[in-house]
Amino acid sequence: MNDSEIREALSECVSTIVSAIRVALERTPPELSADISDRGTVLAGGGALLKNLDKRIREETGLPVCIADDPLCSVVLGTGKILSNFKLLRKISVE
Repeated sequence: MNDSEIREALSECVSTIVSAIRVALERTPPELSADISDRGTVLAGGGALLKNLDKRIREETGLPVCIADDPLCSVVLGTGKILSNFKLLRKISVE
């Protein structure tokens, strides 16, 4: 497979991701939207490694987008941090 075949195979998935981001941004409360507009978003996980996904999201949303320093480990590292802080975990838990 070459780059263009991979891009074509993933295009529908990437479009779905971008659409989901747009919907989430539309449903975001104004006070949080202001923070997102100022600070942008950070891509984490394996999807963050898709070539130019950050650029596509930036172009489609008009928001700053960056990739986490270690996108493959950032999710598990963040989970470990929250699990080690029980008070914070209880604060953000969904009942």
